[in-house]
Amino acid sequence: MILILCTGNSCRSHMAEGILQQALGPDFEVASAGSNPAGYVHPLAIRALEEIGIDISANTSKHLDTFLTRDVDTVITVCGNADQACPTFPGQMQRHHYPFDDPAHAEGSEEEQFEVFRRVRDEIQRVFTAYADGRLDQA
Repeated sequence: MILILCTGNSCRSHMAEGILQQALGPDFEVASAGSNPAGYVHPLAIRALEEIGIDISANTSKHLDTFLTRDVDTVITVCGNADQACPTFPGQMQRHHYPFDDPAHAEGSEEEQFEVFRRVRDEIQRVFTAYADGRLDQA
């Protein structure tokens, strides 16, 4: 399993989960969680992924402790706080850190906020598509 961690598990980690799952395909299990979960998936994150054909509307916000007994071989953190709070999981073989801006802190009108979600989504897509293709050095 590949586990993507963020603090709130409401935006970045869910977008990364959806993008990486699509890039890797059904033979891989990808999940996301947070060190301090918000309790919801941000509607603008759902909308941003819908634009590129990925449905995360059924995702739920989860605490990283949910996965402590699971066989997690790769942990990817997408924010600094999660990287610092990240425990070592049983069986964990790899750990990566790719920080992204938190679109949940975007200000302005809904459309201005959505533009931030799109930008972060596109950055996540670039990095995680390269990750899935094994070409991280080009991300």
